[in-house]
Amino acid sequence: MTFLTGPTTEELKETAERLGLHIAHSDLEFYRSSIDNTVSAYTAIAALDEALPQVKYPRTPGYQPMGNENKYNAWYRKTDIRGASTGKLKGKTVAIKDNVCVAGVPMMNGASTLEGYVPEIDATVVTRLLDAGATIAGKAHCEYFCFSGGSHTSAHGPVVNPRKPGYSAGGSSSGSGALLAAGEVDLAIGGDQGGSIRMPSSFCGVYGMKPTHGLVPYTGIMPIELTLDHTGPMSQNVSDNALMLEVIAGPDGLDPRQINVTTDNYFKALTGQIGKLRIGVVKEGFGLVNSEPEVDKLVRKAAERFRKLAHT
Repeated sequence: MTFLTGPTTEELKETAERLGLHIAHSDLEFYRSSIDNTVSAYTAIAALDEALPQVKYPRTPGYQPMGNENKYNAWYRKTDIRGASTGKLKGKTVAIKDNVCVAGVPMMNGASTLEGYVPEIDATVVTRLLDAGATIAGKAHCEYFCFSGGSHTSAHGPVVNPRKPGYSAGGSSSGSGALLAAGEVDLAIGGDQGGSIRMPSSFCGVYGMKPTHGLVPYTGIMPIELTLDHTGPMSQNVSDNALMLEVIAGPDGLDPRQINVTTDNYFKALTGQIGKLRIGVVKEGFGLVNSEPEVDKLVRKAAERFRKLAHT
């Protein structure tokens, strides 16, 4: 059982200086005394019995790769967590976005203020990946608290796009997209509130799925907002994406986002008959001041391809 203690004034001063803040001694004393009530509340909570989910698979904290071992700055930590001996993802390597808890492995969510935090649990999606036989190769850098669509805000520096060095890898699942594009992993977990799976997938030329809200449990993942939080699969091809979604989707009994969740055999559906589809194209999405004509052209070309396939 771990009980919290409040920081000393000297520790607050050291933290402030590390973050580039200059705070008067009297203010530091005020902050220190203000923390006491909060700390006592957390201490009371810590004293309660807590049934944490079992951590099934052996692991080490891993290490932070440097130099040629991390030439795109896409890795936060490298690990080697072997899952079950059989399963749908046996032989597949996975990078986990660093807003997702992996027990015993440091996690910072791209932010200097979280560096040093080590989760005690595996997120539901992590357990499901390991149960399906996957190997977790490490934690992928993400943007500072996942609040950027670029790949330049992580506290450990920008993530480079392997397809076109010097250009953005997209965010906030920047490391996940870059590691897939570089061929360093087969699969990756991404998170998406406003494009954070879709943008890096697009920028890096890989495949990303923002699942239906609540389809994949968000338990054990750093949230932004309950009605916007999504986590989902990123991969080098469509079939692996469908297979990964099949593994991680479904209720876990813990995530309040999940109501009447139903799943399907997504991998098998790739070879099924989809029938005739009616597809909507948002006309206001083109020709904006900040639109790129080449992107507009490519989206219209994709829409026309559906028409040639006899869809409406």
